[in-house]
Amino acid sequence: MKKKFAYSAFTALILLLCLIPSLGMLLPGGDGGAGGNQALSRAPSLRDAEGRWNPKYLSQVQDYAGDHFYLRQEMITAWSALNARALGSSITQDVVLGSDGWLYFADTLPDYVGLSPMTDREIFSAARNLALMQEYCESQGAEFLFTVAPNKNSLYPEHMPSLSLPAAHRPRDAKRLAEALAEQGVNYLDFFALFREQEEALYFKTDSHWNGRGAALAADALNETLGRSSRYFDGPFTPEESHKGDLYDMLYPAGEGLEADQVYGGELAIEYDVPIRSAENLTIMTHGGGEDSLVMFRDSFGNNLYPYLADSFGAALFSRSMPYRLDLVSQREADYVAAELVERNLRYLIQNVPLMPAPCRGEELPEGFTAYGSGVNFDVEPSENLPGCALATFSPALSGRELPNSDSPVLVLASDGNYYEAFLLEDETAGLYLPAGVRPLGVAYGSPKAPGL
Repeated sequence: MKKKFAYSAFTALILLLCLIPSLGMLLPGGDGGAGGNQALSRAPSLRDAEGRWNPKYLSQVQDYAGDHFYLRQEMITAWSALNARALGSSITQDVVLGSDGWLYFADTLPDYVGLSPMTDREIFSAARNLALMQEYCESQGAEFLFTVAPNKNSLYPEHMPSLSLPAAHRPRDAKRLAEALAEQGVNYLDFFALFREQEEALYFKTDSHWNGRGAALAADALNETLGRSSRYFDGPFTPEESHKGDLYDMLYPAGEGLEADQVYGGELAIEYDVPIRSAENLTIMTHGGGEDSLVMFRDSFGNNLYPYLADSFGAALFSRSMPYRLDLVSQREADYVAAELVERNLRYLIQNVPLMPAPCRGEELPEGFTAYGSGVNFDVEPSENLPGCALATFSPALSGRELPNSDSPVLVLASDGNYYEAFLLEDETAGLYLPAGVRPLGVAYGSPKAPGL
């Protein structure tokens, strides 16, 4: 009898434990919540927005329960810690476990091991697109500068796990792009060399970004390259256990571990034109204690960087928009334009047409170019983002013909009699903003060193 009772009690206990995640969802705040950069499914509805029955309701309920069960984050954290300590493995494909507590973002692995490098054509296209951006900024009276924020494992590979590097002998995309930018005459700041000169680690151990001192070093270098002066890297800095790394948060969503950050102790004169919710805001507009106006296109590496530059300039706008909004240069009467992009996302440079009028190359076809009047299908749509212009996209590869070479710009002959240069995109496509009412008629290929370019 006692044995039967024990079995029944044990069974009841197991059933109760299994029900806790579901029953706990009924408690206030017991839906598990999101951790890291997770996007959890929303609570489903029996009817859709038009009042019709939702045929996917049951499957959506299943997804919702899987994302919101009680103690979800605590269970994930415990399971992740067990795997990391006992097996030395990460339970999420987004995080790579390094030595001595270092964590790395898995999206940087292709760059690190040399897999799927950009083609020569893609490298040229990225460099040429930046050259066109620089040309436009200079036409608006602004100085242009481009820089790449290195992946963490590009600077600190000693903590990475042992991996096969099949293309270690091949220059990485960032280095190849820097060489192409030099050929195109684009102003480029080399953060790789700058950070490798420093004896101290200037990136977080549990985050994919640079720390406060790393951002200060980057800000000083940007100012110096633009012919300005700042001494943020000299400090003072105070170490504070205040930072929860983004990679740590992905791995341990309920964890409370904090990492020391180097907090700048000097005064930063910053006033926000519009209040912001966080450094992740798509647009941040400031007034600072310096002079001149800056427009900066940045990504998450700009979160720690922008306060220093906001202090350096009289007025600044920091944008995370993609495609790049070059129309802001004239709107803000910018004196300087900077673009910062993390190494792992260099292909962004060939995925969108920047918001700017296409460069006009005149009515005469430049020397060294060959024109084709047919065989290209253009898709033209009026632009909502760039008034007075229409976006034309097309594949410059003609039927039965290949591009003359990997470094061939593409010009578009328009109905107004002028040739306009197109931005070169991935998958052998291209695009440009033409004046409204002007139709694209044909294309021309040529050498990047041809007169007029």
